[in-house]
Amino acid sequence: MEFLIEYGLFLAKALTVLVALVVLIVVIAASSNRQRHKSGELEVKDLSKAHKEGVEKLQHGLLNKEQLKAQKKKLKAEQKAAKKEKKEESKPKLFVIDFKGSIDAKEVAGLREEVSSVIAIAQEGDEVLLRLESGGGVVHGYGLAASQLTRLRDKGIKLTVAVDKVAASGGYMMACIADKLIAAPFAIVGSIGVIAQIPNFNKVLKRNDIEFEQITAGEYKRTLTMFGENTDAARDKFRTEIQETHELFKDFVQSNRPQLDLAKVATGEHWFGKQALDLELVDELRTSDDYLMDSYADHQVIQLQYHGKKKLAEKLSQAASSGVEQGVKQVTQSSLWDWTK
Repeated sequence: MEFLIEYGLFLAKALTVLVALVVLIVVIAASSNRQRHKSGELEVKDLSKAHKEGVEKLQHGLLNKEQLKAQKKKLKAEQKAAKKEKKEESKPKLFVIDFKGSIDAKEVAGLREEVSSVIAIAQEGDEVLLRLESGGGVVHGYGLAASQLTRLRDKGIKLTVAVDKVAASGGYMMACIADKLIAAPFAIVGSIGVIAQIPNFNKVLKRNDIEFEQITAGEYKRTLTMFGENTDAARDKFRTEIQETHELFKDFVQSNRPQLDLAKVATGEHWFGKQALDLELVDELRTSDDYLMDSYADHQVIQLQYHGKKKLAEKLSQAASSGVEQGVKQVTQSSLWDWTK
């Protein structure tokens, strides 16, 4: 029995040492990788090639031996002809970019790199498909994201935005820039409005005999606060600022989609795709998958995705933030959008 106990302890020690060595190697490798790629990298995928290979694989799986032999002969001849005529090089390119926006629009860091790459190599006839998913967020973050898309339009590069799930508030601010805006039938679109919420703990502080001091220079350096006693004048000023932001939002949308009746759509409401089409918030009911399928015939479809290098603390912070955001979404959706109840 003692032998088994000692042997078990030996195995535990050996396993501990092994795990420590593996962790050390991983840390060293990760550190080395960060040194080599400090600024991140752009990943490029040929979706046309992947699509073609997938179709051929499926076709081969459905053919008998004779049909397979004939198919291989046909494909060989087609590849030879395509190589001779350089058909792929003559096709215009469709650059596919994905933007799944968070509340603070931190994804704009990758978007600006992707847009810059497209602008650097795009030729006449090339276009961009942005697959957009966002419920909105901070004004300055989504304002910058919208500005990145405006860069494409200013360079004469056609931009199509596809909304499969949601493009609301700041998300719609981005979407409205598109030359063509498509949406799935039940995608959520609109919410052209502005909201700000600030909790106030002044009464709690007073009940516990806690004083809060705030010193400012400038009449409106701070209006509403979390800990001070808010005044009607401060509330009025804050409302004015919110209204001014809303007016800027409306002007931006109107300049990009002049056909809209702002009195109907700039109320802060959101609509599903079919309703949004009737209100001219979108141009067509269609998914991004349908758009891609139709594009494979006459475009070389290339997906771009920029991967920025992040520190461990940033990864942990992002994971925690994402967890909270997903939790809020689940609670909201289960309470408002569960049609089975």
